[in-house]
Amino acid sequence: MAIKSNKSFTRRIKITRTGKLVTRKPGQNHFNAKESSSGRMNRRRSGSVVLDSKTSQRYITTA
Repeated sequence: MAIKSNKSFTRRIKITRTGKLVTRKPGQNHFNAKESSSGRMNRRRSGSVVLDSKTSQRYITTA
């Protein structure tokens, strides 16, 4: 019996061709009008996730 992956987490990440995990930074959906321009730009950049092998097996079945 295989371990089920955490689907809510796998929808929020993208696996690149080289195997890196890329995510969006949280807090970008709404209330951005009062945010400074540098704060908005910082959240537009993607963040990377580093997981050890045990955690990646738990959350991502393809990694």
